[in-house]
Amino acid sequence: MSDSTNPFNSKTNKNLNTTQSNDSSNLQSNVAGAAKGATSMLGNTVGGLTNTAGGIVGAASRGVGETVNSATGQTAKPVGDAVSNIGSGAESGARETAEGVKRAGEWKGASW
Repeated sequence: MSDSTNPFNSKTNKNLNTTQSNDSSNLQSNVAGAAKGATSMLGNTVGGLTNTAGGIVGAASRGVGETVNSATGQTAKPVGDAVSNIGSGAESGARETAEGVKRAGEWKGASW
């Protein structure tokens, strides 16, 4: 093989050494991209599960509160309302937590 057709001949391929310096930044970019993708998927999954659990707790406690109100009428209405409100608060807190987990998974900063 002559020198002019040899791709590894440094005389004919002047870009051979310049690609090595770019390989390091490309590798960092690829690793960061893969990490962001993995944490985004994990964050979205955990956030979704948290949101679901909060929704279940909220709906269940509202149901119990309404049942207490229906069964007892005005006598225990404050208790039934309190149970409903506690569930709604837990649901709201879970929703906020889920959004925070999703934002963290997407490598986004806090939104105050």
